[in-house]
Amino acid sequence: MIEILESGPFNTVQDLGRPGYRDIGVSASGAMDPLAVRIGNILVGNDENAAVIEVQTFPFRLRFERRIAFAVTGADGNPHLDGSELLAWCAHVAEAGQVLELKQPPRLARSYVSFGGGLDIPVVMGSRSTSLRGGFGGNAGRPLAKSDRLMVGEDLEIAMLPAAGLAVIEPAVALHEVFPAPVDGVLPIRALPAGEHDFFAADGEAFWNQTWRISSRSDRTGYRLSGEPITPTASIEMRSHGVVPGVIQVPPGGEPIVQMSDANTAGGYPKIAGVIECDLWRLGQARIGARLKFVRSTHAEARAVEQAVGRYVEDVRQTCGMVKRALKAMA
Repeated sequence: MIEILESGPFNTVQDLGRPGYRDIGVSASGAMDPLAVRIGNILVGNDENAAVIEVQTFPFRLRFERRIAFAVTGADGNPHLDGSELLAWCAHVAEAGQVLELKQPPRLARSYVSFGGGLDIPVVMGSRSTSLRGGFGGNAGRPLAKSDRLMVGEDLEIAMLPAAGLAVIEPAVALHEVFPAPVDGVLPIRALPAGEHDFFAADGEAFWNQTWRISSRSDRTGYRLSGEPITPTASIEMRSHGVVPGVIQVPPGGEPIVQMSDANTAGGYPKIAGVIECDLWRLGQARIGARLKFVRSTHAEARAVEQAVGRYVEDVRQTCGMVKRALKAMA
């Protein structure tokens, strides 16, 4: 069991989402940085899809009510346990009564707290993710608040953790050749031209060439981008069509919207591009006001990035398993 001591708006329980229900209007939800969730869960010995806490408003504090393994991944701020700074991207063991605090990270947007055994809350439509718009899943369909208490499942691997913790190299470092660093503070995001791209003619090139800023009107449903408006060459009358996270639509005002984890299930705005799936975690870590530029990609490049991420995740899994097996053999 854990108790929430301090929280802000929009901090929620998430896993990797609930695919398969978009045809009946149910958004997949899930973590904005799914890679951080996968790595955090591997560190503490969970299935990759175990439920975690997504923190996007800080400070955040919780108290452990029993001995629990945990890991903090995602944003670039180190956690504090009873006031002592700990490594992020590392599995630690907390004792009953200890307090975990997450402070405002320097640059990135979201931290994730994984617990050995996972959060033991009801599964709704195949997922424990919170749907804030639908008001279901997670913590009774709402953000976490002070005095909330959440059950944690049985931790079967806590005895196999090294006393000093079990750390991994974070994705941004381990995959630096795959995920280019920001240039002059501008984050490159790879995307593919989408169905209505050619309707924008010269403005289509303006979409790729300019720097966009994430508007304050952004949330988990979609990032609204501020910049020089782009418009189709002629008025387009379209029927609503299915959309998924990563789809970039252009409303009449000309400033694009990138669909995110709580993406609408359908929409009629023309689609100019789609973010490749493996770049969505980087977009999910971008703050309000951050600047980004879309880089035209290819299906082959998207597949190569996916394979590189897969190798990284598998390497983390194998390394953690090897360390835990060695400790078990020595016990």
